[in-house]
Amino acid sequence: MTALAMDVLVRPGTTMSSLRRELTTALRDLDEDHLYDVQLVVTELVSNVLDHTPAGAGRLRILRSQEPCLVTVEVDDESAVEPVYGRSRLGEYRGRGIVVVDNISREWGFRPREEGGKTVYALVDCTG
Repeated sequence: MTALAMDVLVRPGTTMSSLRRELTTALRDLDEDHLYDVQLVVTELVSNVLDHTPAGAGRLRILRSQEPCLVTVEVDDESAVEPVYGRSRLGEYRGRGIVVVDNISREWGFRPREEGGKTVYALVDCTG
């Protein structure tokens, strides 16, 4: 069974430290290594919303499955622009977030939203 563990708005001014604190509370039974992986994925996907969408706003959802242990990170935004693997419009020292997400997660991708924009998601395995 999958349960919603967290559902928060992302707006300009949203801080990663506050999201990490909320994640720590929402996923308090997750071991430290897996929690760190989820926090890193959230940081990368939320940063993309703040940096690359016109409004810098969206929604973050964390879903948790116990058997098998799996955390799904979903981030909605209003931009139809697809995530870019390994490149950034913000300069040569940026743009590796999706590479990090790809390395940490079992699977990641995106899907269009009916009302416009997209949802970027990543599945983080917490079984091992």
